[in-house]
Amino acid sequence: MQKHDALPLNDFIEYPAAEMLKRSEQFYADIKRRHSVRKFSDRHVSQAIIENCIKAAGTAPNGANQQPWHFVAIHSQQVKTQVREQAEALERGFYQGRGGDEWLDALKPLGTDSNKPYLEHAPWLIAIFSQKNTEQQDGNKQSNYYVHESVGIATGFLINALHHSGLVTLTHTPKPMSFLSKICNRPDNERPYMLLIVGYPANDATVPQHAINKKPLNQIVSFL
Repeated sequence: MQKHDALPLNDFIEYPAAEMLKRSEQFYADIKRRHSVRKFSDRHVSQAIIENCIKAAGTAPNGANQQPWHFVAIHSQQVKTQVREQAEALERGFYQGRGGDEWLDALKPLGTDSNKPYLEHAPWLIAIFSQKNTEQQDGNKQSNYYVHESVGIATGFLINALHHSGLVTLTHTPKPMSFLSKICNRPDNERPYMLLIVGYPANDATVPQHAINKKPLNQIVSFL
């Protein structure tokens, strides 16, 4: 192994085996309560909460520690309206046939359509961008590595942090998403990765029965 500057691992906490099992069970029980929600309340959510959750996302493992991501937290009603208008225009084309019969049939049990009022109603939208390269202080561009994987892990951290904080989320990926780059004024080295809708659930929020059906353990894991 090459020599490098290093610090001692002094913040690891080891738990007794019984407590480890209990903690794993508690985490599973808690994360099972995370649902994708499509009806949001307009209740205020403090920016400090959003900041802490994004800081948590920024701790995610990533290729060569280049942290190839940028988050744009959108609270402005004017900007949210722009996002809704452009996203719905794309979604209308998708649901009118561009998505293809197989994809559209797969979505039917979820009851989704091109109408996305939550893009304006929820208190926060978080646009997540991936960075294919990073500009150095000398003006040269440094390629980033494992960008898609790294941003995906950070997005998972963010969703989990928001759930842990007591909020609900919805992932949204209209195609193409280039309009987000323009609205958020992001540079050419960044690509929109995902849009997260964030807030409290509306009083009449529901979860599709189809979304509760998760594959059993024996279908998602092999032990060798």
